[in-house]
This record gives sequence, structure tokens and C-alpha cells, in this order.
Amino acid sequence: MSEFMLPDIGEGIVECEVVEWRVAEGDAIEEDQPVVEVMTDKALVEITAPQAGTVTRLHVAKGDIAKVHAPLFAYTAEGEAEGDGEGDIEREAEAAPDADEAPRQKTDQAAEQAPASRAAADKDFILPDIGEGIVECEVVEWRVQAGDAIEEDQPVVDVMTDKAMVEITATEAGTMTRLHVPQGEVARVHAPLYAYTPEQGAGEDEDTRSPAVAEAASTPSASTAASAGAPRKESGEQESVQGHGPYGRIPAAPAVRRLLREHGLALEAVPGSGKQGRVLKEDVLHHLEGGQAAASEGAPSQEAPGEARESASTASPEGEVRVEPLRGVRAVMARRMVESASTIPHFQYGEEIDVTELLALRERLKPLAEAEGVRVTLMPFFMKAMALAMREAPILNARLNDDVSEIHYLPSVNIGMAVDSRAGLLVPNVKDVERRSLLGVAGEVQRLTEAARSGKVAQEDLRDGTISISNIGALGGTYAAPIINAPELAIVAIGKTQWLPRFDADDRVVKRAIMTVTWAGDHRIIDGGTIARFCNAWKGYLEAPETMLLHLS
Repeated sequence: MSEFMLPDIGEGIVECEVVEWRVAEGDAIEEDQPVVEVMTDKALVEITAPQAGTVTRLHVAKGDIAKVHAPLFAYTAEGEAEGDGEGDIEREAEAAPDADEAPRQKTDQAAEQAPASRAAADKDFILPDIGEGIVECEVVEWRVQAGDAIEEDQPVVDVMTDKAMVEITATEAGTMTRLHVPQGEVARVHAPLYAYTPEQGAGEDEDTRSPAVAEAASTPSASTAASAGAPRKESGEQESVQGHGPYGRIPAAPAVRRLLREHGLALEAVPGSGKQGRVLKEDVLHHLEGGQAAASEGAPSQEAPGEARESASTASPEGEVRVEPLRGVRAVMARRMVESASTIPHFQYGEEIDVTELLALRERLKPLAEAEGVRVTLMPFFMKAMALAMREAPILNARLNDDVSEIHYLPSVNIGMAVDSRAGLLVPNVKDVERRSLLGVAGEVQRLTEAARSGKVAQEDLRDGTISISNIGALGGTYAAPIINAPELAIVAIGKTQWLPRFDADDRVVKRAIMTVTWAGDHRIIDGGTIARFCNAWKGYLEAPETMLLHLS
């Protein structure tokens, strides 16, 4: 019998009301058959069966509240062996020893029954719905092995979706018993990912074991003792900071993290009152009511030293072809780039920009920004100037509808930036650039860059971009012909900055910092004149950055 856990429905929802059961106990179900309708804070959601089988129990009655990651219903998968009571009695009668053999077989029976008891107490962790319509993901790395002790909120496995790397944590404390999906294989949403014995269930099993078995288990091996002991610390690490969880992270539900983002609060800024320092919704509300809310994003994390990228090729016999599947972000990039290049007529436009004054301004602002915990690069200037120039050509911040019959002008400028991450090319975007300060944009650029390079950028940071920047110059390129990140209408590739000779107003040769840019526009609605006027306005702000002060709000 398998338990179906209510999946994560997204948007930080942690519970929902059961509106209507479409099936009853004993009914046969087919894969993808609607089983139950639940009502969240947002809408009515239909839950379907993960596989064919027979419903054995409905855990939550109609009208009651179901919790995310808690059992919703139990079912027997098609093809699983089901034993009835009569068969069980017969098997027990056959297995029962004679009276004169009981003393001799007592220890053997206990040893055989203990594993069966523990297996009965095992629970399957069902891979939750990660959102965005994702139905499968690749297991990148298991953080634990079978037999290891796990704690609530402990990172257990890293999985790669079509969008980014996602860290799956343990829902409760216990002992890992089985990894259902090996590393490198594909796991499916709503299917078992791993099995574990809950902490409480393990204790009950120990109480019911016979003295002989208990004595045999009282001396654990060295490996078992190491796995069941305190969490390992990194080399040189001291005691964890008060309020942090035992694995270097602060436990908090998705709804709590969303509430913190809405109020511009860092998770570290709110003391948690829950188990192991978990930050609860009440903690955030109390923090806000007490007037302690701050827009600070906390102390900046120290930048990790650059890591040498692993070689794409491994040692192999001469002439042998190494094959690896195209998965995750790279697979999505392949599909989207083909679709964009084959369905959108691209119009290219190039220009040179003198950023001598911009570089000097950045050097003056760097120590002031670092005092605020923010690292200032040129990217925040590019974004802020682009948002201001958007008033000259708002059509670059628009998009076409599906049948190319309407132009939708978007209310905010969400500028994406291409990041070369371990997982592949990711394009997170800074929301509402036109309403943020330069320091605020720089802080978001820093946060998104760190998240993307670690492959753990949030889904919401990848959605709703309106225009993109590809800073190919950071890797040494001078020119590029970028492909539009549909459904956006334009993208710009920024080349490296070079010190080149130029003539000044008095016809003297001077040294200037010259940067090349190459635009790609959707030629269905953007023509050369539109991009030229927009680029000239953007160029004007970058070549004379002090002029941006006249328009900052």
C-alpha cells in the first residue's frame, strides 16, 4: 500500500480544504484520473492519481483541511500483491513453532520479525509538485545514504528541473532506509523519492523488540554511530549561529519566506521561535508590529572563491565517444533557442559606447556601496539607464499575444541578465528596475548572480522578464549576435571594454574606454529606427551618467 502525499501546490500554500472526493474507498483508479478537488487560498485545484490501482483509504474527509506533504489518501498500486486476513492466518499457523521448539526458535523469530516491523513502519517521501508544470527532474546528488539519520529540514537531495537546481529537505526526523531513485536518474513528481523510518516509529520498534535482538543491536558499528551522531561541521567551522538550523540554514516555510520578501526583510533579521530556530509567520508579524522591520538584506555572504570548471571531457580510450543525456536547463535552452530563432525574425543593430566617465563614477561609488554590503558592477548602471531610456521606446518593453494580433505594453521593467551557471545558461531578472534605486538594483544583481551560479535561483526570479542583457564581455568577447529570449522582444549583448585611441573635441588623440553592444530585436514590430533611437537614449545615459540624476524617482 502506498500513501499519496498532498504535493506542494505553489505560492507558499501549506494547507487546503477538501471540497469533493471523486472516488470512494475500494474504487479502482487509473493514472491521471481526477481523485479529489481541493480549495486553496487562490483557486480550486484538481488532484489526479499518480498511477493505476485501488483506493484503500481517504485520510481527509470532505470539508476538512489537508496539509501539504501530509498523507491525503492511500492506495494499492496495480499489480501489487494484496494479502487477505485468511491468508495471513494460514501463514501465521504454518510459521508457528511447536511448544517444544519454542525456546530454541525464540531468538530466531525475534530477529526475523524485527526487520519486518521496521519495514512496516517505513514511510515513502513523495516528490512534491515543484511548480511551473514540471513533471520530472534529475537527481543530481544525494546528501545522505541508506542507514543515515536525518533531521527535520535537513537537505537530503539536490534535483535539477528544467529551470534550476532545487534542494529537497526532510519533512521529519528519522532514519533513511532506501533511495528509490539513483543519482543521475530521473525522478517523477508524485512518485516515491526515498523511504525513511520516522523517529517516533523507530522508537516504538525498539520497545517491541525482544531482549535478545535488543542486546544484539545495542552495540552499533562505527559507521552507524557516525551517521546517527551530530551533524558534521565543515573544516574549521565553529558552533552554529544561534537561531540557525543544524545544517547551516534557517528553517522557514515557503509562505514565510514569501512574506519576508514582500516586506523587504532578510530571514536572518527575524528571530525564530519554532523548533531548531524555525521562523514562523507569527515571528514575522511580531517583528513588523514591533517596528523592527528593516529593508536590509543582512550581512552579505562572503563570495566563494572561483572554482575551476570541470573539464567537459573525461579520460577515455582513443576513438571512444562519450555520451551524456541532454537534460535540465540545457535541454530547455536547446528547445527555446530553436523556437526563438525559427519563429522570430531577428534584426541586429550594433553600436560603440564610451564608458570612460561611467568607470570613473563606479570607482567613486564602490566604497560607499561596500559599506552598505553591496558590490557594485557595471550591470546596475546598464539596467537603470535602460529603464530610463524605455520612455523613448516603450515598445521594447512589450510583448505580442499568441496569435500576433495585439501588442501588450507591460507596466514594469523587469530586466533579465544571462548568467553562466554550473547548470547551464540561466536568465534571472530584476523586477521593477524603474522603481528601484541604483543601490537596490545592485543588491538584486548580486543576489541573483550568486543564486544562479549555485544553480538554486528561485522560480519566481526566472519568470516575467521583459527585456534581457547578455554580458558576453565578462568572458572576453567583443561582438555577439544574441537570440531573443521569447516572449521578450529585444536583447542586447555587451562586449568587453577596451582602451582605444579616439579624437576629442580639439582633434587630439586620447585614451578612452570603448564598449561594443549588439542588439537583436523582433522585426515583426520593431524596426531599425526604433532600436537606434532607443540605443541612442541608453547610450546618452551611460556616456554621461550624471544625467540620470535628473530622472531618478
